[in-house]
Amino acid sequence: MSEMITADLVDLDLSADTKEAAARALAERMVAQGRVTDLDGFLADVAAREAQMPTGLDGGIGIPHCRSAYVTEPTLAFGRSAAGVDFGAPDGPADLIFLIAAPAGADDAHLTILSALARQLMNAEFTSALRSVDDAERAAALIRGDEPEAEPEAEPEAEPAAESAGTTDSVAASAAASADAATDSTAPASDDDRPFRIVAVTSCPTGIAHTYMAAESLENAGRAAGVELVVETQGSAGFTRLDPAVIAAADGVIFAHDVPVRDKDRFAGKPTVDVGVKAGINRPAELITEVRGKADRGEVTAGSGARTPVERGGDAGEGYGSMLRKWLMSGVSYMVPFVAAGGLLIALGFAIGGYTVNKAPSVMDHFVWTQGDSWAALLFQIGVVSFGFLVPVLAGYIAYGMADRPGLVPGFVGGMIASTINAGFLGGLAAGLIAGGVVLGIQRVRIPTALRGIMPVVVIPLISSAIVGFLMFVVIGKPIASAQKGMTDWLNGLSGSNAVLLGALLGLMMCFDLGGPVNKVAYTFATAGIAVSNPSDSAMKIMAAVMAAGMVPPLAMALATTVRGKLFTETERENGKAAWVLGASFISEGAIPFAAADPLRVIPSSMVGGAITGALSMAFGATLRAPHGGIFVVPLIGNPFLYLIAIAVGVGVTTTLVVVLKGMRKPAAGGTVSGAPEGISAPAAETKQPVAA
Repeated sequence: MSEMITADLVDLDLSADTKEAAARALAERMVAQGRVTDLDGFLADVAAREAQMPTGLDGGIGIPHCRSAYVTEPTLAFGRSAAGVDFGAPDGPADLIFLIAAPAGADDAHLTILSALARQLMNAEFTSALRSVDDAERAAALIRGDEPEAEPEAEPEAEPAAESAGTTDSVAASAAASADAATDSTAPASDDDRPFRIVAVTSCPTGIAHTYMAAESLENAGRAAGVELVVETQGSAGFTRLDPAVIAAADGVIFAHDVPVRDKDRFAGKPTVDVGVKAGINRPAELITEVRGKADRGEVTAGSGARTPVERGGDAGEGYGSMLRKWLMSGVSYMVPFVAAGGLLIALGFAIGGYTVNKAPSVMDHFVWTQGDSWAALLFQIGVVSFGFLVPVLAGYIAYGMADRPGLVPGFVGGMIASTINAGFLGGLAAGLIAGGVVLGIQRVRIPTALRGIMPVVVIPLISSAIVGFLMFVVIGKPIASAQKGMTDWLNGLSGSNAVLLGALLGLMMCFDLGGPVNKVAYTFATAGIAVSNPSDSAMKIMAAVMAAGMVPPLAMALATTVRGKLFTETERENGKAAWVLGASFISEGAIPFAAADPLRVIPSSMVGGAITGALSMAFGATLRAPHGGIFVVPLIGNPFLYLIAIAVGVGVTTTLVVVLKGMRKPAAGGTVSGAPEGISAPAAETKQPVAA
């Protein structure tokens, strides 16, 4: 097995002054060693991971990382910066930077070693040794574990010896410690003399670094606090479930995660603290104190042992309106890939086979390999099948957002009924909410212990599906189908000024929160209209207007950083280069860094430009059958030339407004920072960027 880090992958004098430049400098070393096949593609994956959550950690550490199809083998590059690079850590810039690259299908052995490195980063001796090493070969050896972190003492203790034996040995030591804790926690002890027991779960989107660093941090804090704390790491290398006896004996639960906890019903009925994974790294002692306080007050979780994936992102005491929005967005987020795949396939079918392709016979009965019409019919029919999943998926995952996995079956059943009775998206929304509510109601009923084992497999799916089916078929299905038909007829009748006003409104919504809930409402409204095999002309005009408006903010920010770069920070100018591609691809989130740094100038300007573009698109009669794709689906657009003019006008208006408004801003004392409030430096503003939707 080749070494994951060598001297050629170490830069002890890293000169980069931004996180993007640092990642590029280290990634170039990976490319030179044949570890990465496409530099820009890999950096795009790194940036996408960084957008989910900053990778800076307290103690001067930055760990940009990702899993990427452009990585040939698990690789680690290390850079040491004298000036420091801002990776969004609360305590300031990072001087130790580790770029971790894992292939999309990395094997468990490599990922385990990378995970061990993440744990080692919580070791002060390890990081001190890296700060003092003066040779690239020695730095690589230290990271690999080929040499000790410090001079060995005369009589080394067992635990430090394990730590200095290398990253692979540290995994074994950590596993042994966890096993010992698990064994001890099941030993008989009186309630008076045994320590407080906590079980924890850590996980992050890539499951490579933060997952294991949070685990190490919690374990260290547990030892310092005198509590027994055992962690289940749900990482890329899979996970081993905690012994049920250990969970049963626990006095409290800590979830430090940014992706849903798997099989979390195991932790039901215990005092629970539920936070993001970085909280597990940065403030483990507070989490331990919090869960002990909940145990003292007798606060336990009801139903499932943790909140559902959507509830987890909310704050305590969140109102029903906020929760309803998150439930609906849960369904929409799972539905969008079906919309994109199905819509593009249908559009390609029409582009290749003409507008009569929807009347072609089934390719099961007639398919000629050498005929373009047969391939067009194939694409069209696959797209239609994909569209058939839209309403069931929407309903199923709304119910999942409310009630977790038990909500999936009644949600999908209700969504399929909505499709059958032509209740459309309105029916899917209703079915999902009803299914989730029914399951939550069933879960509140006290069940005899003997029946609990069959509840999730038999009882809940049976009863909830029957109730949802009855309500959809007999009670509310017909009124909802009538409402859906009325809305469709209204859209088909739109013309003239009404259509233009609707285009302006949708443009405002698309540019208001750049991928957030309001943006998603407008996008869902548009895709609902074309989610049929033969959409109306009005529905295709709405889809065109929505996509055009959504492209305006990132393209305008890219243009503004090009024509008046001095009004923006260096980081924003770098983001502007990426915004060209993001905007052209209809990814509105490309403007988020600019909106986060200067919301009072960027967001209103974007809304004005988006509204103008939406209105012009409707006025020009541009149509679009594909729900996504940006400029890459221009051949599928009706009136493409006028459509591009509408986008150009909106981009020009937004660019002009942003440049004028930023030019009117008075510089703060000591220098200017683009868009940041007075007294806040550029790096500080960047760390407050919201996560892209």
